[in-house]
Amino acid sequence: MDSRRALLVDAFTTEPLSGNAAGVVPDADGLDAEQMRAVAAELGASETAFVCSSAAADRRIRYFTPQQEVDLCGHATIAAHAHLAAERELEPGTHTLETNVGTLDIELGDLGEVWMTQDAPTVRPLEIDYDRLAAALGVDDAALRDVGADLPVAVASTGLPFLVVPVNFLEHLSGADPDDAAIADLAAEHDAAGVYAYTFDAIDGDSTLHARCFAPGIGISEDPATGTAAGACGAYLRQVGAFDSVPDELRIEQGHFVDRPSTVRVRVGAEIRVGGRAVQSLDGEVVVPEFADDDIIEA
Repeated sequence: MDSRRALLVDAFTTEPLSGNAAGVVPDADGLDAEQMRAVAAELGASETAFVCSSAAADRRIRYFTPQQEVDLCGHATIAAHAHLAAERELEPGTHTLETNVGTLDIELGDLGEVWMTQDAPTVRPLEIDYDRLAAALGVDDAALRDVGADLPVAVASTGLPFLVVPVNFLEHLSGADPDDAAIADLAAEHDAAGVYAYTFDAIDGDSTLHARCFAPGIGISEDPATGTAAGACGAYLRQVGAFDSVPDELRIEQGHFVDRPSTVRVRVGAEIRVGGRAVQSLDGEVVVPEFADDDIIEA
């Protein structure tokens, strides 16, 4: 029976057992989608990166939650490239990555930081029902209306769309009690992967903002660090004029309320780039299941 090396790598942190854990299968050539999904379910991380050969780029990554394939995942991309760098399979510099949303540039720094160039941004402000949104998030509607006049709710994407929601103060965002079903319904209505709520009222004085990401529709009640959403938020903040002058680098803190503090770095320029560090927390092998046609039951 086939087995593959499999790791858990904590992204957007330098401390093991913090940040956002991603599964990484560094040699996934020959695995089909159902096998990848089964391995992702066994590893149990929110997403697992399956590194494959590519004819179009230096390598390809396919991303799976325990339930399904997703087109792109920031923290799993950071985790996979940090692992390859630690194994000395990558040198500092620029590398190309084939994904389901296209070919992206990945830059590896001298200190092991990984920067991921995002897809071209799109930002679509919405007319939103604040009562319904507040009920879904489990916050007082005033926490959303207070900032809504200047900072609208929007669907933003740099490869994976999120419903970006500004909240006035950290005390309200920290006290959010989201309704998973309602969040999933809202996200689905707007073709978004989840809801990314943020406030400029951050815990750390060096942070630009604090964020929480809820994506129950793809099996993630709350994500400790969300690179694709952070990139989308950076594009959104520029478009809605949140800053007189956009900082050279945004530092987004996340994960504190699931006991996995993280820091996602975002650079908003001609391109949107998301970066961070990662550290390995588990290394082993996983048995790859073999599926016969009659093992798969169609719904």
